[in-house]
Amino acid sequence: CAAGGALPEGTRVAWAPHPGAYAEYAAIPDWKLVAVPDAIDDASAAATLMQAMTAHYLCENTFPLRAGDVALVHAGAGGVGLLLIQMLKHKAATVLSTVSTPEKAALARAMGADAAILYTQVDFAAAVREARGGRGAHVVYDSVGKDTYRGSLACVRPLGMLVLYGQSSGLVPPLDVLELTARGSVTLARPALTHHVADRDSMRERAARVFEQVGNGQLQLRLGRRYGLAEAARAQTDLASRASGGKLLIDIGA
Repeated sequence: CAAGGALPEGTRVAWAPHPGAYAEYAAIPDWKLVAVPDAIDDASAAATLMQAMTAHYLCENTFPLRAGDVALVHAGAGGVGLLLIQMLKHKAATVLSTVSTPEKAALARAMGADAAILYTQVDFAAAVREARGGRGAHVVYDSVGKDTYRGSLACVRPLGMLVLYGQSSGLVPPLDVLELTARGSVTLARPALTHHVADRDSMRERAARVFEQVGNGQLQLRLGRRYGLAEAARAQTDLASRASGGKLLIDIGA
């Protein structure tokens, strides 16, 4: 780190969210930089900051989840999904997850999911309602977007919330807001990490919380495939296809 501000030159740092990571060098505003604890290696730091801070605000700020609430997590074997499952279980929620393969189902369950639904084999919305006696979930966390949002909306119970926080399959088309009323005064949220770490203090506070959870073992990381910088396009394709599991990493030195 050669930036000014509170961190001295030479500090090992991480940042999120800010573009420029697919490069050997990046110019980052100093307030977005956080010091990486000595106990956390580079790969773990790269797998933690963006994904864990996202999972953290989703379950701490976006939806006021209470013990016993039912949550559905899409892409439960992905980088955010695996961390979100763990955080939700720490809050005593019942967690359902959608995954594409039996191997990913096993991974989601290993991280605490109470059930893993193979969306490639069954109607996940019907499966969620069946599992919950027809009532659906209090909150649905959807990072997939275009391919799943209709089903996600269908399995939110009245007065529940659909949280759209990504669009790996494409953008969600315009929605008639009266449908939210018709489905039982459902709330629709489209949050972003940017607004939850909008200044130096909030950035460092949230980063410190998730680094602490990783350091003390409360959060388990699942590192997926590593790619060289020249393979960045392949990494994006694998991510979009939902063929990957865990956090994908690009090694700029490879």
